[in-house]
Amino acid sequence: MPTQIYDNTIVTLMDGRELYITPLKIKYLKLFMQEFQNVKAAKNDSEAIDALCSCTTIMMRQYCPEIKTQEELEDNIDMPTIYKILEYSAGIKINDKSEEPVKEQAEKGGSSWDELDLAELESEVFLLGIWKDYDELESSMSMPELTATLKIKRDLDYQNKKFLAAMQGVDLDKASGKQDAWQEMKARVFSQGKAANAKDVLALQGVNAQKAGFGIGMGLEYEDLTQNK
Repeated sequence: MPTQIYDNTIVTLMDGRELYITPLKIKYLKLFMQEFQNVKAAKNDSEAIDALCSCTTIMMRQYCPEIKTQEELEDNIDMPTIYKILEYSAGIKINDKSEEPVKEQAEKGGSSWDELDLAELESEVFLLGIWKDYDELESSMSMPELTATLKIKRDLDYQNKKFLAAMQGVDLDKASGKQDAWQEMKARVFSQGKAANAKDVLALQGVNAQKAGFGIGMGLEYEDLTQNK
């Protein structure tokens, strides 16, 4: 099954133009996060909705630069569409049919941003040497893209360390308690997705169990207690 880094959608403006919505690039996400403080400071839903419209106006710098002001935004986009843009661009999910206040719904999506250390994450990815400066990095990557790149970088770094350790006769997986990804995958396959890892007894079934000398259905008996109820 194909996988994707992030969800995306297409929204239609009142004049029929279509906008392709993906997560905000970090450059605009930082501006969005600053403006989002006004949503948190809002005294009521009316103020919160106005602040969300202001946040969406900032987003238009990425999706539709022709819309430069909040008035132009309101002339081109209705509130249900704004809510849809907020969901796919910044993870802010708002159900306009819910009885829960818009302010409270919006705060749930942005609650983790206060503790997000963008500078540290960017610095690690910047070491790949692809971008000439941080502005270029922030203009080209969204948070899902940044975290996916960071995960692969860390995995490659670990594999390199694992190889160097093996040259010295050290099993880094065993030393660190990290399981081999291939063994984990086989465990899930043998157990039909029930095993948490290769050491899980549920992984010891069929041929896999025969090789180990025991396993479910291969000498390891167990009683189904649910049948005795």
